[in-house]
Amino acid sequence: MRRGEVWVARLNPNQGAEVGKVRPVVVIQADALTEAGLATLLVVPLTSQRRRGAEALRVPIPARDRLLRECWAMAEQPRALDRNRIGEGPLTRLSAAEMNALEQALRAALGLAGG
Repeated sequence: MRRGEVWVARLNPNQGAEVGKVRPVVVIQADALTEAGLATLLVVPLTSQRRRGAEALRVPIPARDRLLRECWAMAEQPRALDRNRIGEGPLTRLSAAEMNALEQALRAALGLAGG
């Protein structure tokens, strides 16, 4: 697994407004942490549902490779997952422009400078 790749993950059980289901996620964790064997993986879930008013926190990912539907990365819902929750992949890899947009959306969601 590499930063920027899209994999399938099991996000259940979820609580309240947390996103759940089995769905694609983008790996956002630094490759050095993944290679070091960290037991968890930082990801951003994808959704196929467009949400008006959330455009600043959502990054469009067109269907390509093994990602069969257009999706939006939900920067407002980053998660740390146990590696056992990760399944099939990689489905695709985000372009440099998509990763830059996701990083900007994450900064905005986290209230970091440059967001």
